[in-house]
Amino acid sequence: MVNFEWYRTFKAIYQSGTLTGAAQELLISQPNVSQHLSALENYIGHPLFERKPRQMVPTSYGQLFYTQIIEAVEKLEKIEGDFSRSCVARCMTLITIGAPKEFFDARLTNQLDQIGDANLVVEFGLTKDLVQKLLKGDLNFVVSTSAVMEKNIISEPVLFEKFVLVGSPDIDPQPLRKYIRNEDLENIEAWMLAQNWFAYSSDLLAIRRFWLHNFKKRPAMRARFTVPDFNSILKSMQHIEGVTVASDYLVKDLVQQKKLKLLWSGNEPTTNTIYLAYDKTKATAQNIEAIRRMFSKEVAV
Repeated sequence: MVNFEWYRTFKAIYQSGTLTGAAQELLISQPNVSQHLSALENYIGHPLFERKPRQMVPTSYGQLFYTQIIEAVEKLEKIEGDFSRSCVARCMTLITIGAPKEFFDARLTNQLDQIGDANLVVEFGLTKDLVQKLLKGDLNFVVSTSAVMEKNIISEPVLFEKFVLVGSPDIDPQPLRKYIRNEDLENIEAWMLAQNWFAYSSDLLAIRRFWLHNFKKRPAMRARFTVPDFNSILKSMQHIEGVTVASDYLVKDLVQQKKLKLLWSGNEPTTNTIYLAYDKTKATAQNIEAIRRMFSKEVAV
């Protein structure tokens, strides 16, 4: 099979008249130029140049070969150049962002086109792991559940989330609602402790925060089901009776569709701020603006 570089090398030798000139034009070594020419001559079975001390003189076959291939070679070079410039224009902006999967699914899946012509690579994971990748430069941006307090890291608030108690569609909420109306915190807590609990992790982070805010103490309970993905938890709860504490943006649609029940928002809202974190010394203004557009429909703090 003929290598296109052989044709390109032949053209450069023909037009420059020397192996050195061709090497300089093609930005390759002179031995590589000689190798390309020898391979092409061996392939077609005819010498294309007379090798003279300071000049490469085309043979009659070389002159004929040049007239036959030059138009096609120049067309291919033009196509290659146009394609390369187009690819650079499309590919020069690459943005990498890390986020919790459930946040991405709930808030960003329909916002991807907001980044314009940039290319986006998304990585899922726990906030602490994603932040470490941000600090090492492996990610440009991270959606963080807390402000990142590190040198040169900017944490912009992008969402104000509220934690709520939700239950399966078949759960009976009447006893709980009665206790809530009576502001009977003791029985509210007793009712909650008697339920099957779904948790994201064994540290019960969201549950513990909700509990401390409303009961001023830690929960004296253990989750029956610990599943490290909120989407899976909420899907399971549609079939298995139980409760959990989750962010309002994760359960809003499911509650409206009656696939889950909103049981209690607490005496006062238990809230948290979601941040967009990035290194101010590395993130470009163009990339920052592109990512901000993805959050344009979010509820800013």
